[in-house]
Amino acid sequence: MTTRIDRRMAKLKSEGRPALVTYFMGGDPDYDTSLAIMKALPGAGSDVIELGMPFPDPMADGPAIQAAGLRALKGGQTLVKTLKMAAEFRAGDNETPIVLMGYYNPIYIYGVDRFLADAKASGIDGLIVVDRRASGRGGGRVARLRVRGHHHGRLRYP
Repeated sequence: MTTRIDRRMAKLKSEGRPALVTYFMGGDPDYDTSLAIMKALPGAGSDVIELGMPFPDPMADGPAIQAAGLRALKGGQTLVKTLKMAAEFRAGDNETPIVLMGYYNPIYIYGVDRFLADAKASGIDGLIVVDRRASGRGGGRVARLRVRGHHHGRLRYP
């Protein structure tokens, strides 16, 4: 099965250029504004959208992403609303890949299998789960992402 991410990367390779991956925090500064930002990103040149899931204890994020997440949470953003945002975006754009980035705890509380089904239904193409590896401790749960057709990104540090 060819995914939106596969198709986008093949297109970029044929054009001989790298991907412009843009990150923003879902719900920051508020739902409507962040949805408008998300919808504008492809027209501004974004090849892949990385949608942040706000989390109250973002141990691996820097100050800017921490502050964005806290503003989003204070404004009422939830995992359900973040998936809804992806679905609303997807209704008007079926080509731009969306990678959801966040922490495992909200996924675990939501229910891993339910989350994976809802993420796929919302048009999410890939996941970066900051505090889980694809193998080893906790990896069995994250490995299910591949079975469900999601890409799973790993963060690498120099």
